[in-house]
Amino acid sequence: MLIIPAIDILGGRCVRLYMGHYDSAEVYEGSPVEIAEKFQEAGAKRLHVVDLDAARSGSSENRRLLRKMRRAFTGIIEVGGGIRTQEDVEHLLETGVDRLVVGTILAKEPETVEAWVKRYGQKFIGGIDSLHGHVKIAGWKKDSKLQDSELARQCKNLGLISIIFTNIAKDGTLEGPDLENTLRIHRDSGLPVILSGGISSPEDLALIAQASPEGLPGVITGKAIYKGRIDIAQCIADYQKDPSEVLW
Repeated sequence: MLIIPAIDILGGRCVRLYMGHYDSAEVYEGSPVEIAEKFQEAGAKRLHVVDLDAARSGSSENRRLLRKMRRAFTGIIEVGGGIRTQEDVEHLLETGVDRLVVGTILAKEPETVEAWVKRYGQKFIGGIDSLHGHVKIAGWKKDSKLQDSELARQCKNLGLISIIFTNIAKDGTLEGPDLENTLRIHRDSGLPVILSGGISSPEDLALIAQASPEGLPGVITGKAIYKGRIDIAQCIADYQKDPSEVLW
């Protein structure tokens, strides 16, 4: 199981939100570049980056920062937030990131995502952000009118390589992960699913490692690291395996 540390960027700084509410943002010390370097030193092989400015307003102001993070972190970088046009895709790929997480565009225009997969290859991850089974879009501010299982089933047919599933009610709460629904999304989609949201302790990671089949190859954690609830280097040493042969 891969331990994937998260960096959420708002106004050029590293923050964490509570259940997606921007007015709940907690700012953490260190630039996103410095934090990416620390995660690499801890042994991280993959980094999850969310551009909250782009998710909220479509802003591209953090692209230069992403380029610097790419130079600082040599593993896989996946980026989500505000990817809604072909120009967004091309600009982000030019920064050198490895995976693009599509959410709003996936729910609203799946045919566009399918065209991107055909053009740019296996670089796209479906971002399914769910609240009580309903997919939320536009920075979690709007309801897509889709059920999360319905969107999950579409992902494989569109050519996506994996899914990141977030139960919004768990995100940033430190109340434990939603393993049950993450497994459901894996069964519905037939794709590898990365669990996101709610990680609060090493015991949470142990539970996931014990209960999860091969279809749940990774876990994203953010606030638990920044709050000192988990030692990222120790958790990587305890649970991480070499992802070099895994395409997701």
